[in-house]
Amino acid sequence: MGWTPLFLEMKDNKVLIVGSGEVGNRRTIRFLEAGANVVVLGNHVPEHLNDLGATIKPIKEIHKWVKWADIVITASADHELNQRVADLSGEKLINRADFPNKGNLIVPSSFFIGDVQICIFTGGKSPLMSKELRKKIEKVISPEDVLQLELQSFARKILKERLDDQKKRRSCLYTILEDQKIKKLLTEGKLEDAKTYVNELIISLNTTKL
Repeated sequence: MGWTPLFLEMKDNKVLIVGSGEVGNRRTIRFLEAGANVVVLGNHVPEHLNDLGATIKPIKEIHKWVKWADIVITASADHELNQRVADLSGEKLINRADFPNKGNLIVPSSFFIGDVQICIFTGGKSPLMSKELRKKIEKVISPEDVLQLELQSFARKILKERLDDQKKRRSCLYTILEDQKIKKLLTEGKLEDAKTYVNELIISLNTTKL
């Protein structure tokens, strides 16, 4: 099967999660945080999931809630139950937490550094290595990188108002990225000062180089 990474807009989408163990718990919280409507099927579902906004239903109502769902997650320790849910799901998007390659949707390990969301997928080969790779990535991305992201967003908005030429906008953004004064300001955590300087720099570039 050929996997490709995608981001889905989850607000108000309907997600069914079968199972409420460690994996089901993580999946529930993740989809709730993304704005989805989440129903959890299980006989012993932790109350905190209900407090967070999940709807708890008994396993016996499985047919009703599979039909209701846009996305189905099988995360039960009962493999026969997971297979039954998969069979009922038909062509729906389904994440098989028990056997990922048997589903058609992967929910990768993911984390945020500022507004940057990073996902890691090892093809199901090693959850342990996903954790180790995450640790390495977190060490590489600095606070200055996160501030540069904010600054680039700020600069893009200004440039779109002043320049129609996409290539010239990109050239200007690279200039901002490599500017040593900006790097120093961001290292010192002075984002607002950097924005002021960027605004002046864009005016200068717009009237000279561009």
